[in-house]
Amino acid sequence: MKRTFPLIILLITLSVLGILFIQMQWIKNAIQIRKEQYAQSRQKSLEEIRDKCQELYLSKRFEATGNIPINLAAKKRVLDHDFTVQAFSQGEMHDLIAQALRSNNIRQPFEYSVTNIFGSVVQSSDSFKADYVKSSFDISLNSSNALQQETLHVFIVEPKNYLFEQLGWMVLLSFALTTIVVSAFTLTVRTLFNQKKLSEIKSDFINNMTHELKTPLATISLAADALGNERVIKNEEQIRYYGGMIKDENRRMNKQVETILQAARIERQEIALNRTTLDAHEIIRKTADNLALQINEKKGVLTLLLRAPRHIINGDEVHISNIIYNLLDNAMKYSRDPMTIDIETANTGTMLNIRIRDNGIGMSKETQSHIFEKFYRAHTGNLHNVKGFGLGLSYVKAMVDAHGGRVRVESTIGKGSTFILLFPTQNQPA
Repeated sequence: MKRTFPLIILLITLSVLGILFIQMQWIKNAIQIRKEQYAQSRQKSLEEIRDKCQELYLSKRFEATGNIPINLAAKKRVLDHDFTVQAFSQGEMHDLIAQALRSNNIRQPFEYSVTNIFGSVVQSSDSFKADYVKSSFDISLNSSNALQQETLHVFIVEPKNYLFEQLGWMVLLSFALTTIVVSAFTLTVRTLFNQKKLSEIKSDFINNMTHELKTPLATISLAADALGNERVIKNEEQIRYYGGMIKDENRRMNKQVETILQAARIERQEIALNRTTLDAHEIIRKTADNLALQINEKKGVLTLLLRAPRHIINGDEVHISNIIYNLLDNAMKYSRDPMTIDIETANTGTMLNIRIRDNGIGMSKETQSHIFEKFYRAHTGNLHNVKGFGLGLSYVKAMVDAHGGRVRVESTIGKGSTFILLFPTQNQPA
């Protein structure tokens, strides 16, 4: 532990410094991106002003002469020979520029001036100064073939640190996050000392019972909701069915509570199993029935292909049920719409082979090598609805091993996973 603490502190310090560096780079890049976006918006505004000016000129010409060009070539000839902003009033020009800037989210004050090919001012706003031309943004209002060229100069009045002020909230947020990280660093060091004591407390109440109590509670809750349905209330047979389900799950929950004192023996491989002769197919059907409401609620399909001729095993009913439930629960969590889960049984020599297959997100080889470790959680990418503590599969492996069986997984990313359980059967091979 003495060597671990300095290493942890060093790693966290490097992490904090890395976060600060990344934040600075992020802010720098954000400012650069904002500058580029602003330049694009500005250029787009100038192009819109040019196009609106030409449209307004053609509209005014039609009003004055009653004759407007009917095709693009005719319009181009008129614009090349006759276009000039002198046809517009100062107010019209100002409104046209303001509208184009606002449409591109540029709301700063501005001044403008239009000059001809000789640099003489054709029209300008009242407050436009000659030295504004050096800092203005320009665009030609005519095509290159026009007889008289007029250039628009738009000077946008910006604060000195305009872009930085726009990103000020990012800087403040970055500072706040840095403060939080540093505070978390300090708190982490203090917590490490407390965790030294807490790490010695490894109760299987956390590892197993807390995780598994969700099973009967979820089923009881769904069954209770079903009993409140008007169609179920009027059907005595369904009332008995859901009532029996609640009773069975309550009995199962009581059994789990009774075994809490034995849970600590799992890690020490001193598991006391209440072994009886079990019909594995019957356990699979019961577990599937208990999960039917949840599967139907998700509009999923669970298919049972129970074809093993020898399916009698010697084991603890509660733990075997929990093994099947945990694997089905995992399949439901990680499956994609439409959810499909298959349970297939077969015999491999003297072993009962149970395969639980889903159409989920799948796992990489690296994940598969750690999937049965305690507290290990697979990375799920953009999938954010998967809950749990990383205990279910470690529990599955511990219980399968305790029953003298084996468990493994076959999976491909994007194509789902298949968990294979092997249990010794009581039947001798034919």
